[in-house]
Amino acid sequence: MQVSVESTGKLERRMQVQVPAERVSKEIASRLKQLSRTARLNGFRPGKAPLTVIRQQFGPQVHREVIGELLQSSFSEAVTQKQLAPAGNPRIEPQNIDEGQDLTYVATFEVFPEFALQPVESLELERITADVTETDVDAMIERLRKQQMRYTAVMRPAALGDKATVDFEGSIDGVPFAGGKGEAVAIVLGENRMLPQLEQGLIGVAPGEQKTVDVDFPADYRATELAGKRASFKVDVKTVEEPSLPELDEEFSKSFGVTEGGVAQLREDVVANMRRELEQTLRTRNKAAVMEKLFEANPIDVPNALLESQIRDMQVEAMRRAGAKDVSQAPPREPLVEPARRRVALGLLFNDIIRRESIVLDPARSNARLDEMVGAYGDGAALKRAYLQNADAMRQVESLALEDQVVDWILAHANVHEKGTTFKELMNFEA
Repeated sequence: MQVSVESTGKLERRMQVQVPAERVSKEIASRLKQLSRTARLNGFRPGKAPLTVIRQQFGPQVHREVIGELLQSSFSEAVTQKQLAPAGNPRIEPQNIDEGQDLTYVATFEVFPEFALQPVESLELERITADVTETDVDAMIERLRKQQMRYTAVMRPAALGDKATVDFEGSIDGVPFAGGKGEAVAIVLGENRMLPQLEQGLIGVAPGEQKTVDVDFPADYRATELAGKRASFKVDVKTVEEPSLPELDEEFSKSFGVTEGGVAQLREDVVANMRRELEQTLRTRNKAAVMEKLFEANPIDVPNALLESQIRDMQVEAMRRAGAKDVSQAPPREPLVEPARRRVALGLLFNDIIRRESIVLDPARSNARLDEMVGAYGDGAALKRAYLQNADAMRQVESLALEDQVVDWILAHANVHEKGTTFKELMNFEA
């Protein structure tokens, strides 16, 4: 078999292949002989038809089948012979497929880039560290209490933090406007979920009181017909309620599913959840930093076939998250090109490290990754069983676990500087 290759681009190759006619004819003859043993033709007993009749009857079909298979098998032989690593399927253009002549064709394809990975020891990395403190836990418990804030009706003027339930109707120059009316609307004063001037105007109102509050809509207000205008709201105060936090007791603990152990057990559960979330965030942030440095230090060309495949995967994933099924709802391609290019490049770099360093997936890491993924759900055990029974889902879990191992290897060999931070800062947490 004769093979010649020329480069038509950075990664594109054009390969000419010539398969000897003898090989083609030999394969066709072999197929026809096998077929003659079982073929049923009128006038002949099964397997007794002469080979000339078999060739006349089935020759063209067998020829097509043999050519199709030889195009694939000889391509594999040719790239092996030339020590090429195709990235994606080739575009094969037959030049001559006539029986009795050499099979010739041209295959155009891309190859994986060749690159020399920059020494990992030269990477300057910053690893973020943090811990969960008792103060963080106290603040989290306080947030849980605030989630169960109770309100009790009072017969006094409303103060900051109180909840006022009101009917209101707004008008501009005496004319009501669309969306300016509400009935039995509960407003917690100070939360700034309504227009600030309206909330401020409700401080000091008492149950049963009626009041007019003037409000200036911001110039960039989302309803452009109201932007920059002054409105008057007639407000009818129905009730005023003051807030109170629930007691930190066994009953409070039960509201969060803690049936035994009371507040002490609740606190343990909160600490465990906070540490799990912190660990996930630290891993994500540090992993992103490692990937960014690795990507910057190793600029490589990526095969267009892999790039397009990654873009399609990202579009499909975006549609899945949005619950979209119609292909017309897929996100546009252009904004995904560079993120996809980065993903492909990092995949090639990670694979190179895995190969060179003989990194093998640690089943314990994979299992821990799976436990972490299902831990946030109520019936984690059932979800874990579902993952274990789904080969595609488990491949994704294993891929993430192997990525984590590569990141750990890089952190162990790079020039790493640790930077301490707090749970509050890292998690953007406010009680």
